[in-house]
Amino acid sequence: MNKKTFRDAIAPLIDRPWVAPTVDFLADELGDSGSHDFGHILRVLRNAARIRDGEAERGATVDWEALSAAAILHDVVDLPKDHPERHLASTKSADAAVEHYKSLEALAGRLDAVHHAIRAHSFSAGVPAESLEAQILCDADRLEAIGAFGIARVFYVNGELQRKICDMADPFADTRELDDLEYAVDHFYKKLLKLKERFYTPTGRQLAAKRHEFMETYLDQLADEVT
Repeated sequence: MNKKTFRDAIAPLIDRPWVAPTVDFLADELGDSGSHDFGHILRVLRNAARIRDGEAERGATVDWEALSAAAILHDVVDLPKDHPERHLASTKSADAAVEHYKSLEALAGRLDAVHHAIRAHSFSAGVPAESLEAQILCDADRLEAIGAFGIARVFYVNGELQRKICDMADPFADTRELDDLEYAVDHFYKKLLKLKERFYTPTGRQLAAKRHEFMETYLDQLADEVT
C-alpha cells in the first residue's frame, strides 16, 4: 500500500485539510517494517471507527477528529521490538505528531488530546488511557495484536528478529520459563492471550472476544501438529 492508496482508503473516514500533508509526513517517516506500515495504520483507524460507532450507540460522545489524527500518527516513530528505547516509542510519536500538527496550524484545542491518546496507546509504555479517545485508540491498536492478523504479525515480527517459531522440545513451556525473546509461540502465552482483559471499552471487549477465541483455536490446532 502506497500513500495514494492509503489516502484514498481513509478518505471516507476522515476528510480534513490536514490529512493530505499528514499522509505525506507519514510516508517520509515510516520505516520498512510491514508490521507498522500504511496497512497497519489503516486497520487501526478502521478499528477505531468501529469502536467509536459502538460506543456512540451506547450514548458516548467521541471527538473523532482528535482520535483520527492520533490514529494516523500513532506509530510515526517506530522503534524495533528489541530496541532499548522501545518503551519510549509512543512518547516520541506523540511529540512528533504534535509538532507536525502545530506546523500545519491544525487541530487547535485538540493537541493535548492527540498527544495523550498516542502516548497512552502503547502496551509497553504503561501509560493509563484517561480520555475516551485514548481508550478507543488503545483498544483499536490492541485488536491488531490478536485474531487472524495478530497471529500473522507475531510470526512476521519474529521472522524479522530471526527468532525461532517454538521450542520443539517443549512447545508450550510446560516445564520451562516462557521466553518470547527466543520463541514466537511463547509470545501468545506471555502477552497476547492476556490482552482480552486489557480492553477499555465495551465495544473493544466485544470485538476482542471473537479474536481471542480464534487465537485459542489456532493454538489448539498447533498443539495437534507439533505434539
